[in-house]
Amino acid sequence: MNGWKRSGRGERVRYSSGFSGEEAAVLRGLFSEVRQMLAGRAALAPTDELAELTGIRTGPTTRPTDRVLARLLPDFTTEDSDLAGGMRSLHEPGLIEAKDAAAETVLDTLPEAGGRIELTTGQADSWLAALNDVRLALGTALDVSEEMPEQLPDDDPRAQHLGVYHWLTFVQDSLVRVRLKAL
Repeated sequence: MNGWKRSGRGERVRYSSGFSGEEAAVLRGLFSEVRQMLAGRAALAPTDELAELTGIRTGPTTRPTDRVLARLLPDFTTEDSDLAGGMRSLHEPGLIEAKDAAAETVLDTLPEAGGRIELTTGQADSWLAALNDVRLALGTALDVSEEMPEQLPDDDPRAQHLGVYHWLTFVQDSLVRVRLKAL
């Protein structure tokens, strides 16, 4: 992947790049894993007869215990624990759905064997959202912080994965930069 390029004007704007087969496999694996985590969380939603009658979906009222999921699904408020639980129950299903849809767009537009892709503005925005989610998940799992060095010692089990995190940062940054030029 050499970065993103923009072409066209107005409604015809497209964002293109190319991914090797190996890069596509890494991306597909990461996005699929995030989708599985979100699906597992969505499965914890309680059955609510009133919600079934009104069409209003509800989700869990408690924060995820898994720290990666907790990072992807943060609290909606910290002012009042009862309010936080209610806000989470009402809004988490929609948040999960939006995150899943963004990841699905990436998987739908990324050839399995790699290759060139061309995205509409809406698809590019979905890629940005999904890349952000994958970076948050991986960064949380690796304990990435501002104090972390750019490279870890070879004997650190996170060393290889940190390279993937940096590459994801490049992919996202490149798309952000080219996307901002269109505004």
